[in-house]
Amino acid sequence: MLVLTIIWCIAVFVAFWAMVGYPLSLVVLSKMSKKVNEKDYSYEPTVSIMVVAHNEESVIADKLQNLLNIEYPAEKIDFLIASDFSTDKTDEIVEAFIAAHPERRIRIHKSEKHYGKTNAQNETQKLCNAEILVMTDANAMFEANAVRELVSYFTDPSVAYVTGQLRYVNTDGNNTANSEGFYWKLDLMCRNIESKLQTITAGNGAIYAVRNEYYIDVPPIECHDSSFPFVYALSKKRALYNPDAIAYEKAGEIDEDEFKRKVRMNRDILTGICPNVCVFNFISYRWFSYFYFGHRTCRYLLWLVHLTALAVNIPMAVLGCLFWKVTLGLQALFYLIALLGLITRGSNRLVKIVFYYCMTVVAQWKGVVNIITGKSKPVWEKAESTR
Repeated sequence: MLVLTIIWCIAVFVAFWAMVGYPLSLVVLSKMSKKVNEKDYSYEPTVSIMVVAHNEESVIADKLQNLLNIEYPAEKIDFLIASDFSTDKTDEIVEAFIAAHPERRIRIHKSEKHYGKTNAQNETQKLCNAEILVMTDANAMFEANAVRELVSYFTDPSVAYVTGQLRYVNTDGNNTANSEGFYWKLDLMCRNIESKLQTITAGNGAIYAVRNEYYIDVPPIECHDSSFPFVYALSKKRALYNPDAIAYEKAGEIDEDEFKRKVRMNRDILTGICPNVCVFNFISYRWFSYFYFGHRTCRYLLWLVHLTALAVNIPMAVLGCLFWKVTLGLQALFYLIALLGLITRGSNRLVKIVFYYCMTVVAQWKGVVNIITGKSKPVWEKAESTR
């Protein structure tokens, strides 16, 4: 009984710390710190903006026009379109746009095979000669000052990576998008505090910038969002979050689309739990070790700890005292609320949040199963409701 009790307590702690304890601890830490990341708007390095696209004919023209509206010296900015073996009219639209705007430096690189976003980025980066490389997605629209905001942090030589704020534009009238928006705001709060204290644990693929000299090729199964901040932190460089560098995107409006997106995000989840044991060397990496454990390791373990807490609780409830019967009942109630959300797809806020959370945990399980069975791939079908 003692061993089962310890296992249950650890599982419950990890789940609690990931979603409640860690964010609260950051709020406390932020109250104790006066640190501010300085900006320098006079800094104007050369910039390349890379857009990764696979069959994005529905949004690529708007994205290209959005790039031309960016407020930055034209002689210091160019654009790279990384076409990941597009088979629709994406390439034709880009080439026509290039021909219509000969005064702007726009190039397209076409991957010969569909190997996914990261591979397309690795290939296209070889064409970049700028000091700062900005990455974005075809369906993410920048505010006019987004690039200037991103580069304003790079006057600090310790900064290798800066990510911006992604805002969802469709969270008001849709349950799925609204739930994603709720969790996303919590995540952004954590990033903002991590950035002020030391360095973030992950960025966002819709809007981020990296010093081109520090760019490294990562395996196609991985993504820069999580790989770059981690690699730079171990090199004693900083990855920051700038909430004033803003991009807009639609969140998934269909549960099935959002589930597929989360499964794709978890295609490398087992490695993410502990990419390198030295990340937990608190003496060497200071706050980053604390951040990674709370923001990444604990979250990447949700699939396991929820199952463990339930599996251990069942025999304890049968053989143990009233406490274990109550905790089992609370877990059963939690999952029944999620099931109610799945069946009714209603608008009750509590039901929506619990359902969406459980969908996220199930998506982690799907990601783990895909890894174990060899079905985890670096390519995926985009969610059409985000276009």
